[in-house]
Amino acid sequence: MRRVTVNTGWVEQAACGSIDPEALFAEDPAQRTAKVLCTDCPVRIECLAHALDNRINHGVWGGMTERERRALLRRRPSVASWHHTLHSAPSQRGRPPKAR
Repeated sequence: MRRVTVNTGWVEQAACGSIDPEALFAEDPAQRTAKVLCTDCPVRIECLAHALDNRINHGVWGGMTERERRALLRRRPSVASWHHTLHSAPSQRGRPPKAR
């Protein structure tokens, strides 16, 4: 598995920093509640990029569940750096990609 080194200095700014971490690793339908926390998070894109680049398989990251992230990774297998992709796409800036 490929390892990506990412600056995680954004973690201290995350909206979920003050909640029980177990809430982010809940099962359906509690994941929907966890995703709501990400809606206005100032570091949502950094969080999502970190999860995608590091192929994190569990939990809600950047407003996406593990199922949504797996679907996105299957649709876009050639993306080498999600951090770069998410930050450089003007149409997606500030919004995570939609899962189908």
